[in-house]
Order: sequence, then structure tokens, then C-alpha cells
Amino acid sequence: MKPSIARPLDAGGQYPAHASHAAAPAAETQPLQVRAHVRFGDAFALDADVQLPGQGVTALFGPSGCGKTTLLRAVAGLTRPAPGRVVVAGDTWQDDAAGLWRPTHRRPLGMVFQEASLFDHLSVQGNLDFGLKRVPAAERQVSLAQAVELLGIGHLLDRRPAQLSGGERQRVAIARALATSPRLLLMDEPLAALDAARKAEVLPWFERLARELRIPMLYVTHSLDEVARLADHLLLLKDGQAVAQGPVAELMARLDIAQAHGDAAGALIDGVVERIEADYQLLHVRFAGGVIQCMHTPGAPARKIGQRLRLRVQARDVSLTLHAAQGSSILNLLPARVQSLAGDGAAQVLVALDAGGAPLLARVTRKSADTLQLAPGQPVFAQIKGVAVLD
Repeated sequence: MKPSIARPLDAGGQYPAHASHAAAPAAETQPLQVRAHVRFGDAFALDADVQLPGQGVTALFGPSGCGKTTLLRAVAGLTRPAPGRVVVAGDTWQDDAAGLWRPTHRRPLGMVFQEASLFDHLSVQGNLDFGLKRVPAAERQVSLAQAVELLGIGHLLDRRPAQLSGGERQRVAIARALATSPRLLLMDEPLAALDAARKAEVLPWFERLARELRIPMLYVTHSLDEVARLADHLLLLKDGQAVAQGPVAELMARLDIAQAHGDAAGALIDGVVERIEADYQLLHVRFAGGVIQCMHTPGAPARKIGQRLRLRVQARDVSLTLHAAQGSSILNLLPARVQSLAGDGAAQVLVALDAGGAPLLARVTRKSADTLQLAPGQPVFAQIKGVAVLD
């Protein structure tokens, strides 16, 4: 059955399981189980009971003060929930009902904060060796050479932290976390302290990390762009509660979530490069609902046939028509069906669409919605004026 954007959540605030990411299917893994109640006086309380995928990148997302970092610290053992339970890959780190508590230094995890927190008196090599020494040789699953290669820091090994840029320091911090051969990576807004240029420098390394390692990652962020580029799964938090979770493409296309993101609202599409028009610098990407054409931006990594890509289509770049347009400069015209509508301010409407099993969003004026008599179930054509390649 095709996924419906408007599907209700189950009792646990989750969507039924659905694989939306374009990555190749992984072997069955055990889920990450977290039950955490943390109270800070009368000001704030986290009360979450979630089961998350034991693979890929799960983004913890929500407004400031919603409990993202508190939940991450509970998993790490830096904050002790009462009551609490944390199970990673079948290994129980906390279970108050059984009287079990494992301190942070005995949990096989790697953690990266906003600040790299490197040892200034040690070289990059010395910082990496420090992480490596935490793990007995027999238990090492990620070699130091592999961590260095994955993060592209081989040329930095003799430098001290003071000689590194902010982006380089974060890459070293991630490599140090990998050197501990963690069973879980915890990222607490690792790009928040970087300017736009440094973020652009580091993001491709995060993408490579998520693509090439089979270590599950919890990634705290307030950036929708980071969620779109990195996440497979999304956990939405609000006022200390886990209000929804599911595949990132489905949740980002939910109207209640999209409304909160204003002009940045958009949908994700995972597909495979089917054809390359070199003369026009165009990629033809096959996805569940057909083919999308997108520009191959100069300077972007080379693409090849069969390569999996993630695309982002912003709602503001999608217009609707009842009939297939002829003689238009818009290359992408997709048949779709209206799923639901929601007011977006006084003058606009957000429209959730199902394009052959792939979710899309369109932002149109209220007048256009009335003129077209848009309603759930109605067939339309989505005209896509712009597509961003994220992978």
C-alpha cells in the first residue's frame, strides 16, 4: 500500500514501519530502547519512552528547550533518569526495574559536542591515541587508520588544536570518538558553533560517515537542513515529550511540521540516477513516482548511473495544475494526488501530495486553492520549478 502523508500515529507517537531512505537495506538490527524521566525542579521535565532504529542516523529535532540534549545525556549516562531504561543492540546500560546502572565510562559510545574539547597540549595524533587507549585491543572494531581516512585528517596529525580551523577540530573530535570503537555515536549539535563556510566544509564528512559506517547515530540539531541531508529517521520532541517519529521523508512532509518551518518547508525524495545529459548538465533521477530532472551543479561531486541520491523539493517551488501543461519551461511535471490541506497564514495554503508513493508539499495562494477547488483525493499535476541535490 502506498504511504499516506496524513496517516495517524499509533499509540506510541510513531508511524507504522516504512523504509523511505534510498540506501541499500541493512541486516536486521536490534532497536535502541530509551525510557527516560528527568525533572529539573518545576521548570522542565523530560518524559520519553521511545524505540528507535538500531541503524542509520536518527535526528532528535524540536525547538530549543524541548529536551533533545537531555535525552541524549540520558542515553550517555551523563544524566541519570529516574526511572530510566537504556538498551543498545541488546546490551542493557540502565534498567531501574532490575537495579542496573552502567556509568558513562563503561558504555561503549562515542560523543561529540558543539565544542570539539580536544586536549590543547596534545597533537592531533595524541588526541586520537587517547581515544584509542580507552578500548582494549581485542575489542577494537574501528582502526585508527580507518577513522583518519574517513574524516580526511591524515595531513593534520602533527598539528596542535590551536592550529586547526573549527571544522578541522570537529573532524578530529569525531575521529577520536570513532577510535573508541563505539556501538553508538551521540552528536550534540556538532555544527552549531561553526559558521556557514565551516558547516559546508564538515557536512560532506558527516554524510560519508553515515554512509560508510554501520554505527547507529543519534544526532541532536535544530537545523532542518542538517536533518534533510543526514537523517534517515526523525524523532520530534516538544515540551519534554516525544510527539512523533518515523522515516524523515514522511515526517518532513507532514503539514503540522511543515507549517512550523515557514519558507524552508519542503519534502525529501530518494532516488537513483537513471540518465545523465552531459550537454545540459542534467541528471535524470528515478524515484517511486517517476523521474525528476535536476541540474548537476558545477563543482559538485561527479555522478554516475545507478548512484543513489537524496533530493529536496521546497514547497515554494511546487505549483499545481489540473491539466498537464504543454510548452512549459518547467522540466518536472508529476502526476499527484492531494492528501490534505492546511492554512498557512492569511493568504496561503500548504498542500500535502502523494506523487506515486513519494510525499510532496506545495505552497499555493488561498485564491488558487479555491479556484482549483483543491480537496483530498483530487488528482493534480505538480510543477516543480527547483530541485536541490543533497547527497
